[in-house]
Amino acid sequence: MTQTERASISGFTFIRNGVELGFPFEESIRSLLPLVDEFIVAVGRSQDDSLARVRAINDPKIKIIETVWNERMAERGFVYAQQKMIAQFACTGDWAFYLEGDELVHEAELTAIRASVDRHHANPEVEALVFDYLHFYGAPDWIATSPAWYRRECRLIRNTIRSYAPDGQFWVVMDRHKKGRTLQAALANAHIYHYGHVRRLHYMQQKLDQTTKYWDKPPPKIDYRQIDSHAVQRFTGTHPAVIQHWLATEAETSFSPDPAHVLSSREKKHRWSMKLEKIFGWDLSHKHYKLVA
Repeated sequence: MTQTERASISGFTFIRNGVELGFPFEESIRSLLPLVDEFIVAVGRSQDDSLARVRAINDPKIKIIETVWNERMAERGFVYAQQKMIAQFACTGDWAFYLEGDELVHEAELTAIRASVDRHHANPEVEALVFDYLHFYGAPDWIATSPAWYRRECRLIRNTIRSYAPDGQFWVVMDRHKKGRTLQAALANAHIYHYGHVRRLHYMQQKLDQTTKYWDKPPPKIDYRQIDSHAVQRFTGTHPAVIQHWLATEAETSFSPDPAHVLSSREKKHRWSMKLEKIFGWDLSHKHYKLVA
């Protein structure tokens, strides 16, 4: 594939009250800008200066769509899907790269991502690229690793297929009448760095207080220490350069699981899953794709 034939890539995201809720959304956008040809940001009407912060990035690739969220939508987070698709529908690239407001890519992996797009662009069977996830939890030097946390997910999708997002996390392909299917995918050979669960606790509690209404249920009280110690482990890698200041000023700085934590029935189930994974080499985390290349 020559330089003039290279596939174009759009980035896209949505955000509302990102400052108030402690999202590293500016860092998220900046991390992807070097890779994409345009970046669509759907900014919901906010109570803070989220819109001004996006504008202040001052990059010609950024295109802003101002939106108003449907506050009556309490159906399993579908308002997130609506905002995600508003941004995706505005993408003009051959491929569309979705990042949530607490997700980043590492500058050291941008070349690998570009190479994966170039490798698979001519193969129509590959509809999306799957990223390995690093779910930081409690503090930046810990990650959540149990099957409760999706270990891989599609984030870069071919923008020429009939896709639909039933929620903010994943897509289905609507190439059959009334019935969707999972994406056919290949590995991106890169990571998504997910920082939502290292925000300072008051940010996380505010986020849950504001957003659980979209799932029609009361918000839980957040305490990072209340987690199965088998579900987390130390992180020994490096963080993206653009997130360093945020980690120093907006993230929790210390964490350890509470040794007196009583396992929930869900955590007990995941402990058994981890034992089976270790014995048989399985991955029992949930998947929204099928690897075809």
